[in-house]
Amino acid sequence: MKLPSYFRKPASAVMACALLAGVAVSCDDDDDFWDAFIPETDKEATSAQIQGYVFYPALQPASDQNVGQLKVPAGFQVNKFAEGLGKPRMLATSEKGHVYASDREAGIVMMLTDTDGDGMADDKKTVANIKQVHGLHIYNGKMYMAAVKEVFVADINPDGTLGQPRMLISDLPDGGQHPNRTLAFGPDQKMYISVGSTCNACPESNPENATLLRAEEDGSNRKIFAKGLRNTIGFGWHPETKELWGMDHGIDWLGDDEQKEELNQISQGADYGWPYIYGEGKYNPGDRPKGDTTYQQYLQKTKLPSLTYQAHSAPMAMTFYSGAQFPEDYRNDAFVAMRGSWNRSSPVGYKIVRMHFENGKPVRFEDFVTGFIVNNNKAHFGRLVGLAVHSDGSLLFSDDTNGVVYRVSHP
Repeated sequence: MKLPSYFRKPASAVMACALLAGVAVSCDDDDDFWDAFIPETDKEATSAQIQGYVFYPALQPASDQNVGQLKVPAGFQVNKFAEGLGKPRMLATSEKGHVYASDREAGIVMMLTDTDGDGMADDKKTVANIKQVHGLHIYNGKMYMAAVKEVFVADINPDGTLGQPRMLISDLPDGGQHPNRTLAFGPDQKMYISVGSTCNACPESNPENATLLRAEEDGSNRKIFAKGLRNTIGFGWHPETKELWGMDHGIDWLGDDEQKEELNQISQGADYGWPYIYGEGKYNPGDRPKGDTTYQQYLQKTKLPSLTYQAHSAPMAMTFYSGAQFPEDYRNDAFVAMRGSWNRSSPVGYKIVRMHFENGKPVRFEDFVTGFIVNNNKAHFGRLVGLAVHSDGSLLFSDDTNGVVYRVSHP
């Protein structure tokens, strides 16, 4: 695949300026294009003008009025499963119906239980205290929990509470810009751990940053499974094909519509391009491959995404649907929590999307839960993070800005 060393992309008027690895960002309102000349080597000058924004929608409460105007497909309904939870992040569910949520800021794992089956939790208790805990995964009757540099495991008691956490790993890389570790066990019975980059775009000094790692169940024999992944928080295996898929966060400060979020089929030993190659094979003007390697040479060994999604939507958790409550055509599709943009003039994301698979391959995204952006795109009442399928087949997702876990059901 050969690309020219120059390309033009449309962009919007400038609202904020930044400096990207020596590349000046213009504040000229008359600049309507993102222009770049990116030579293969440094024997010619790299020239790029990039327009960037910072826009955080204001926060509104998750009031009954706001929640009541959320939109889901016909036949579905959405309600608050639990609220007043602090800042719930990642979710995990047990076969017995216990729902677990991490709160990284509080350093706790909480357990939510719907004892009367009315679709709302009526019991909440803290079941683990771990500094900066984030990723959660249940495997072989145990709860696995990831913090910035550590992975812990705890037995799950018959009542759903957890035993004393035991540390399995203590030396994951420092967090930097992306400290939110996630983990899961694959069909090969190995532990997979996502380790994001320390920066927006830069060569990493620690080879384990911007990777997906793989280890044994006890945390031993840790190796890099795939690299060039800026921050793949959400990943999982297709229930039928057992292929591994993950949503990677795009680079910031490349404009309103760059870099698109990537859906990658993650393969052992593959390089997904970050920080030098992004999207559909484009060159990052701020970071040149090391040594005598040209962009084109790096592109040739880069595995490109299977699908892309609107830039700056910030994909978080991803889960495949294998429950029995939703219509049959939802089975083996995936859901993704889009946290929402901050590095864009008009907000995008702030929703749950459905990822359609046909014959085991992803074909398109479509909206599933929308309406968290209100007041003419100037405010929101939810930035979404965690996803999990409840034992009853409903879909749960978390918002860490208003402390709510929502439930989508199909009565």
